[in-house]
Amino acid sequence: MSKTPSQFAQYRRTSLYLNGFLLLAVFATLAPFVYIALSSFKTQISLLMGDVWFSPTLYNYNEVLFDRTSDYLQNFANSVLVTSISTFFVVLISFFAGYSLFRMRWPNYVVNLFLIWSMAFNLIPSVSLASAWYGMAREVGLANDYVALILAHITLHLPMALWLLASFFREIPKELEEAAYIDGAGFVTLVRRVIAPLMAPGLVATAILIYVFSWNEFPVALALTNNETGTVPVAIAKYAQEEEIKYTQMAAASVLSALPALFALLFGQRFIVRGITAGAVK
Repeated sequence: MSKTPSQFAQYRRTSLYLNGFLLLAVFATLAPFVYIALSSFKTQISLLMGDVWFSPTLYNYNEVLFDRTSDYLQNFANSVLVTSISTFFVVLISFFAGYSLFRMRWPNYVVNLFLIWSMAFNLIPSVSLASAWYGMAREVGLANDYVALILAHITLHLPMALWLLASFFREIPKELEEAAYIDGAGFVTLVRRVIAPLMAPGLVATAILIYVFSWNEFPVALALTNNETGTVPVAIAKYAQEEEIKYTQMAAASVLSALPALFALLFGQRFIVRGITAGAVK
């Protein structure tokens, strides 16, 4: 059935409003990052004067990366270490925990209560846990140690990972597992050749999201680390000093810190989309 002129005009107006709203949303999302990126190429005076036209400089990046008093590269390496290890264990533990919930014949109310508890834990601000975790780490001799921060990140992000993977376990037909057992497959073979391939989009999507969350986590990292074991968010905060806030160097450090997460999202965006749709659509 063809559209009447009035219907076509209404459709065009609706499409125009929608596109305008999406453009505003994209601008609101990208504008802060563009501002920070441009600020990283300005001098401190140029930024404070609000200069629109300026001569780009790499001075801030040189100070952040190569100045003898800068710990940024060490903090960057710390973030890679802590984030990689914590993400690996979060995905590994949540994978087998999810398998236990949906394949070990737990009552439905137990599974639902456990998932509700997982989501409720995610609502707790991490800053409210930082001081308690610092006291516990100090008591066992792990204050300012990588191990304490890795354990804290695992605890913080495990409920979210379990919640994300739960929907994928629901979608895997039990008949496939039963067929594998009939064919003589053991548990390891079942996981490696049946379950893991089916859940690959969900596992990759979950790993990327947890990696980004762990990379950007600040309050707990600030409480549990020092100058030597601090992560990138802690390193960025160091540029806000009592005497002076080094805005341009902070901007340069922020741009550098965003690159790993940006590359991870660009690399895994198709897995994230497949993972979200696979978990949402039956």
